[in-house]
Amino acid sequence: MIEMNPVTRFRIQDILLTLIFGTLIFLAHDISERLLLLALAVLQLLEGRVRSLPPLASVSAQLIITWVLIGYAGALESEYWLMLLFPVLSAAIYLSMIGTLVVSIAGVGAYLSFLLYLDFGTQQLVPEARHILAIRCLMLAATAITVNTLAAVIRAQSVQYRQTAEQLAAANKSLLEAEAAMRRSERLAALGQLSAGLAHELRNPLGSIKGSADLLAKSSHAADPITKELAQIISLEVDRTNSLVTRFLDFARPLEPRREAVDVREVIDRAVSRTNVEVIRQYAGSLPRLSIDPELMEQVFLNLVTNAAQASKPGEPVTVRTREVDSRAEVSVIDHGCGIPKDKIETIFNPFVTTKKDGVGLGLAIVAKIVDGHGGKMTVESEPGKGSTFRVLLPISSN
Repeated sequence: MIEMNPVTRFRIQDILLTLIFGTLIFLAHDISERLLLLALAVLQLLEGRVRSLPPLASVSAQLIITWVLIGYAGALESEYWLMLLFPVLSAAIYLSMIGTLVVSIAGVGAYLSFLLYLDFGTQQLVPEARHILAIRCLMLAATAITVNTLAAVIRAQSVQYRQTAEQLAAANKSLLEAEAAMRRSERLAALGQLSAGLAHELRNPLGSIKGSADLLAKSSHAADPITKELAQIISLEVDRTNSLVTRFLDFARPLEPRREAVDVREVIDRAVSRTNVEVIRQYAGSLPRLSIDPELMEQVFLNLVTNAAQASKPGEPVTVRTREVDSRAEVSVIDHGCGIPKDKIETIFNPFVTTKKDGVGLGLAIVAKIVDGHGGKMTVESEPGKGSTFRVLLPISSN
């Protein structure tokens, strides 16, 4: 199957070239000339547009067809000698300077090969004929070199433009990521202030309710078990609500990492030891020490490993992998659990976004805040039913 290049599928040059070759075919003397011209036209039209047609193969085929056409139509006296420009120019456009020189020499050699058919015993090549022959050969070579030089300049500019476009695309992507991070930081700041104010306002009434419930439970008589049970339920719910308020305060509290140079693998191991999760460790041996807050980052890894275990089937291990990527340390927490729905994958690090039935959506928000405070970045890849990969990217200290 012929695979076309969509970039050059329709060109005005193709229409003009078709008209020119059509006229040449119409003016040809016989069917043989017409077929040779048609074959040359087809190669010219397909060149550069069919990916399965290598330039060297096209140039070689054009050179052979042109040599046959010139030889059939009069050899050295043939007006079709200019057709040698087609393979020579194709080589100049698509091949290197060495390839262009080789094809040019081959073209000149093909044209001069018709001298072998002269009977020098009865025919003589007059000085004027030698002069014209030399001019034609030199013109082919000069044209090839000139076009190749121009094509090389165009190719160099194309490479430069492509590199510039890639740099602009990368800069635009970084800008969009920075804007998204700034918007998220603004939302986090606003929610943090709201959470802090709400938490402080809830602490006092919760303390009063807790004290009253405990007092009611102590003062209730043995003959009134219902009152004592209700008081205990109130006390337990107050404790649960107070725990939630504490998480609100953790989220709202300004983050000031106390950095020290540590081995991140030791921090991960301490976090894993606080869980009952089976963890497969895939640590890079050459990862340098990082300037981080060990306690805060331990909280990050504890949260991620716990979430991965909760998303997985009971007893299924979680994989923790470390490596160095683009001058940053990458810690990946991988599970093969239920995955994250597509409609939540973009907002999974926002506060109050959760996939758990009893979750409040602050765990990953706190994790993202800690990582951001270290100048790092959080990413996630997930496919429902196949699991998730949370990546923590942290800058490597230059010390």
